[in-house]
Amino acid sequence: MNYVYILRCNDETLYTGYTNNLKNRIKVHNNGKGAKYTRCRLPVRVVYYEEYETKSEAMKREYAIKRFRRIDKIKLFEGFKVEEMLLK
Repeated sequence: MNYVYILRCNDETLYTGYTNNLKNRIKVHNNGKGAKYTRCRLPVRVVYYEEYETKSEAMKREYAIKRFRRIDKIKLFEGFKVEEMLLK
């Protein structure tokens, strides 16, 4: 499975990315080995994600979400419940 995700950084900024292992990718970000953008904004927490069958679909959606305004990203994940397994 492939995922598009939105993180809320410690400074309240938002980061959007994609991966094929969401739980591991969150750990990588929080260990300071993820994207350069998140390294100085730790810790991060996942606030939203979507699942896709193919990497191509996930990358297209990531690109689309990255073009959203901040308010539109917030509307996207408002009320979204992140699974407990991702929080541990």
